[in-house]
Amino acid sequence: MSADPISEGRSVSFLLNGEGHEVPVGTSVAALLERLGLPADRVAVELNREIVRQPFREAATIDPGASVEIVEFVGGG
Repeated sequence: MSADPISEGRSVSFLLNGEGHEVPVGTSVAALLERLGLPADRVAVELNREIVRQPFREAATIDPGASVEIVEFVGGG
């Protein structure tokens, strides 16, 4: 049985809003939002130029070289 890559401390490099970042292997979009302290219901997420809707954020993982764009909704009045 092989070891879990997340527990081995491996990471993947990706772009977040145009800047380089790293996360553990297997990190989902939902987990990234949690790590960043962003409210899932107040952001739009694009992964490799495709919108990731809330129901699919747990299944969408960040692969090496991925491009992630996150936009926070801001209310005004």
